[in-house]
Amino acid sequence: MLLPHGTMFAIVDGEHFELYRNAGTEADPDLTAIDVPVLEATDYSSGGNDHDKVSRLQLGAPPGRLEKLEEAAHASAVAHWLNSEVLAHKIEKLVIIADPRSLGEMRRHYHKKLEEALVGELTKTLTGRKPDEIIKALRAH
Repeated sequence: MLLPHGTMFAIVDGEHFELYRNAGTEADPDLTAIDVPVLEATDYSSGGNDHDKVSRLQLGAPPGRLEKLEEAAHASAVAHWLNSEVLAHKIEKLVIIADPRSLGEMRRHYHKKLEEALVGELTKTLTGRKPDEIIKALRAH
């Protein structure tokens, strides 16, 4: 996969969000870390008042349910932020790398323009990895 100069990379899992920009060439990418915005995970997706929903879950949720809901809200917040950046023409080319659950949730929120900006996706957990490991995983894909 060729990665054009300036391509943005969003690396996401249920808790973390990292951004990189290709400062190199298509054939020899050089990922540079970009500051990540502070996102507020407020989309708990199943309807109703988010605060009430979280409170009910905290009181008697099955083990892991609240964590899954928080992970989905985080992925949704990332997708909404990426949509806004694409729509504002701040991101023209984008690669998204995320664990399967996060990527599935993010896809539910992709704007049509974000889909057009996508150069590629990779279903894999790569948060916390070095840029050369990210490039290696993309090339292996």
